[in-house]
Amino acid sequence: MSKISPFKFLQEVRAETNKVTWPTRKETTVTTIMVFVMVAVASVFFLLSDQVMRIAVSFVLGINM
Repeated sequence: MSKISPFKFLQEVRAETNKVTWPTRKETTVTTIMVFVMVAVASVFFLLSDQVMRIAVSFVLGINM
């Protein structure tokens, strides 16, 4: 394995970083909002699923709450 000097390594890292296509502020904002919306939808879905399963299990076991 060849050794690379730290200076050369940092030059290569900088060159690779310049090749990255960074998202715009608008793209980042829209993506963040969509993540929060999907988290809210998933939370409601799992809340409802949990309640339906709780009621079903209570009914099957004959447990009155």
